[in-house]
Amino acid sequence: MKYYVVDAFAEKVFEGNPAGVCIMEEWLPDHIMQSIAVENNLSETAFAVKEGDSYRLRWFTPGGEIDLCGHATLATAYVIANYYENNVEEIKFQTMSGELVAVKKDELYEMDFPSRMPEALSLTDQMVEALGVKPVETYLGRDLMFVLEKEEDVLNASPDFSKLVKLPDGLGVLITAKSETYNFVSRCFFPKLNVNEDPVCGSAHCSFIPFWAKRLEMDEMVARQLSKRGGTLYCKLVGDRVKISGSAVLYSIADLQINC
Repeated sequence: MKYYVVDAFAEKVFEGNPAGVCIMEEWLPDHIMQSIAVENNLSETAFAVKEGDSYRLRWFTPGGEIDLCGHATLATAYVIANYYENNVEEIKFQTMSGELVAVKKDELYEMDFPSRMPEALSLTDQMVEALGVKPVETYLGRDLMFVLEKEEDVLNASPDFSKLVKLPDGLGVLITAKSETYNFVSRCFFPKLNVNEDPVCGSAHCSFIPFWAKRLEMDEMVARQLSKRGGTLYCKLVGDRVKISGSAVLYSIADLQINC
């Protein structure tokens, strides 16, 4: 089975967020896909099967299947557009989060995702101790989201992952702040999924975009994730949807040797 590794939200290799991609003719058993994700040891491995004029898409982390992943969707769109569908401009995905659409626009892939505005949450001492920094605001959606005072606080944050994993709320932990160079910056941590820091997290921007659009009073923004690899996301709020655009670069193509 062909296996691709694509650096998503990257302009060159070793930037952005690497995702594994497998385009299959039929589904493998769930435990096999989970084992592949564990073996790959990337934050995400995407599996897709063509169904009619769209693709059924699923995402597996080393810690289990999740309901939405931005960078692996971008990586899958890149693989389909470059290796499976000639001259395709729009790719539809059927997922646990409904239909997602990726549109190729020159070197960028624009993805249409649900907007997920988080709700305000009370800050606890446990949160502060785990983060290692006191946020100015706290919110909860799928993930815990902390607004920090300034960009440098996001860049220099050094959370205790053994304590983050014990926080009762949220799947992941997101930190963000307003930026002078970009509109906003962020970092994302998912120790509950055996992923300490996700280099560039598209699904987190389903919450970042509506939040910062309201805060900054603008519907189009440029965001930067401040992980060591780093990544740039072009963001737009459109009603109850968000559009997230980024570029992608192929890192490798391999053959997986699997006997089911």
